[in-house]
Amino acid sequence: MTLVAILSGAGISTDSGIPDYRGPNGLWRKDPEAEKLVTYDFYMTDPEIRRRSWQMRRTSATWHAEPNVAHRAVADLERAGVPVRVITQNVDGLHQLAGVSARKVLELHGTAREVVCTRCHARSPMAEALTRVEAGEADPACTVCGGILKSATVMFGERLDPMVLGEAMSIAKACEVFIAVGTTLQVQPAASLAGIAAEYGARLIVVNAEPTPYDELAEETIREPIGTALPSLLARLSAEADAGG
Repeated sequence: MTLVAILSGAGISTDSGIPDYRGPNGLWRKDPEAEKLVTYDFYMTDPEIRRRSWQMRRTSATWHAEPNVAHRAVADLERAGVPVRVITQNVDGLHQLAGVSARKVLELHGTAREVVCTRCHARSPMAEALTRVEAGEADPACTVCGGILKSATVMFGERLDPMVLGEAMSIAKACEVFIAVGTTLQVQPAASLAGIAAEYGARLIVVNAEPTPYDELAEETIREPIGTALPSLLARLSAEADAGG
């Protein structure tokens, strides 16, 4: 049966109330200084940046966000029996909350739902760290070794986990259909997965409001809102799978 790979970017989560970063109304355009809060070198060397980062995490829209119809459509495709692998640039965990099997979701940029120690690499729930912030700790340290804690996300200046990236590349090479949804396909190496999939013969479909650098390789480009376009597209693919297409 056809393997469908879905590369999801910030655009799939905006209907859940999570703002994107690079769009016309993105966070980096509204407040360029905010980028420092998620830049590794600034974070590690400036305690004030860390304090501001913890306040940003505390008020993040992620904690109140619910999966939207697009996330649920992906989960429905999996439940329909179509082999699905989700490669996401998002750190919000909404694919899993929508019901996609965690083992079928690759989080290229990590997860905002955990923290990691930069010294001993111990991991723990973000909720625990935020409880400490609420209680008055401006920059909570690792309870194991006293090291600096950070969100278990890939900050600017950090490399992607090579094992996760390697698995994502393998999926891109193996899939028959590769859907890039809600991503500008400008951030490398994630964006290159679309090109790899096309090179290896996959049917490339781009669902995004704005043009991307990979549109010319796509069999289909869809500009309609993701909340209507993706469910319709996935329902069509599911029907094709049922028909043996």
